Order: sequence, then structure tokens, then C-alpha cells
Amino acid sequence: MSEQTLALQTRHLTIGYQHSRHQPVIIGQDLSLTLKRGALVGLLGPNGAGKSTLLRTLAGMQKPLSGDVMLSGVNTDRISSRELSQSLGVVLTDHINVGMMNGYALVALGRHPYTDWTGTLSAYDQAMVRWAVDAVNAGDIADKPVSELSDGQRQKLMIARALAQETDVILLDEPTAFLDLPHRVEIMQLLNTLAKETQRAILLSTHDLDLALRTCDELWLMADGQIRTGSPEDLVLRDAFEATFHKDGLRFDKHTGTFSIERHHRQAVHVVGDGIASIWTCRALERLGYVIDITAD
Repeated sequence: MSEQTLALQTRHLTIGYQHSRHQPVIIGQDLSLTLKRGALVGLLGPNGAGKSTLLRTLAGMQKPLSGDVMLSGVNTDRISSRELSQSLGVVLTDHINVGMMNGYALVALGRHPYTDWTGTLSAYDQAMVRWAVDAVNAGDIADKPVSELSDGQRQKLMIARALAQETDVILLDEPTAFLDLPHRVEIMQLLNTLAKETQRAILLSTHDLDLALRTCDELWLMADGQIRTGSPEDLVLRDAFEATFHKDGLRFDKHTGTFSIERHHRQAVHVVGDGIASIWTCRALERLGYVIDITAD
């Protein structure tokens, strides 16, 4: 893989927390990861696996216990905070208090790493803000106060702010956490499109397994201090989901890409048929606790 393709890379990275009087708490160790330009990558794992810790470490918000994080081949230890903010954008789930700021002004904050102490936007800065707003299809809400917008609309603007920052890498922590299903689908499809069209490397943490399987080019499955990487299809076929989300009473179905509750001593039902009616009949029977054996007409 060429250095031009790589946007972010880690070498033997160990993440966690350092306590002054105690041994460090290690969350993940010996992590060697690569994030390619033009790719949308999903970071998944059980609660407490360390996804947010990894994102904060990659973003330079938390020091690694050991190992290296590199942006375009340069160790982040040798990059100033201003240069880092010109190379890497972060979108968090935290609600920020923006007062009566409108959407355009919020997106314009992404140009802060490029402006002087007055914060005055150049013609190029203004063009980048307009491009970012248009890129996320937020032109109809850019003039509205952010406080009056829905969670989905605010998230679009936060992504636009990261785009306006003109970085090679964008990290997002649970970008769909507070959204309803239509907006979750919209945001994930938007991020996939942006990764391809802008050739940015986009990494997001999520608990939405189904959407990640459908929209991400690559997945990082984090559990027990290690990360399994690969395309969604490759990881499914390698049984990586069972290993990552192993829990008594749960079973991952390779055919549907979903988890189900494992019921013992279930009665088997033979279903003959195909088409949409057959699919939903099987779903109903599985919910009732039956094991399905289906034969197509």
C-alpha cells in the first residue's frame, strides 16, 4: 500500500490510562492499523471495549501509552496542534452550546485553523464553507439558528464543519447515536458518498451493526484489547462477529447479518415458499422461538 493511499497509520499502539501511583490501565495494545483515503471505516465493539479511547488517542486528545500514530507518514508527536487541526477533523456526539449561531456560522468554525487571530474569513474560506454546506445538502438550513434544528440537521452541520476544516482524516464518535432510523440511514450514506467523492479517510464508531455492514468499506471490530479488520463480508465469513460480540444467549446469523437470541430445545418448522411473504413468515416464526427449515418453491 503506497504512502499516498494511507491517510492514518498506527504502529504497535497501546492505548489506555496512566495513573500516577498505579500501573497503567491498558485498553488495547500492539494495534497496527491503517486508514486509507476514500474509505469509510466503521469501528464496532461491545460497550467498554475502548472505542472512544481509541478515537481520542488517534485524534491527539489523549496520549498513547506507547507506540505511534502517524498522519500521512508523519508521527503526530512531531505535529503542532495547528497542523494537526489542519490534517484531522473530529465530530463528537456532545451537544455544544452555540447560542443563536446559525448553521453557516457553525460550519465556518471549521476554518479556524486557517484564519488569523481576528478570525476573518478570506474569499477562499467562505468558498470552502459554502462547498461544505452544499456537500451535506444543508443549504436549506444554513441560515437557521442551530438551536432550532433537529438532531439530524445539527449532525449534518457538524459533518459540514469537519469538511470545511479541509482535513485528510475525519473521526466521528457515534454520529448516529441520537437519530431516528431514516436520519441514521441518511447520515451513513452521506458519509460513504463523501469518503468517495472527496477522497477523505472517514472513521466512525457505531453500535448500528446493520448500517455498518451495508455502508462501510471496512470494519474494525474491537474486543479484549485487540482489533480485527477487514471488509464486512470478509469478517462475517471469518466468524469475526461471533468472536467480537461473544455473549451467552446470542447468535450471529451469517445469512441475515443480525444477532438473535439463542433458544434451547426449540421446535423445528419446515416452511415451503419464497418471496417477501416467505421471508416475513420466517421472521415471525423465529420471533416465536421456532427453528426454520425453508425450501423454495
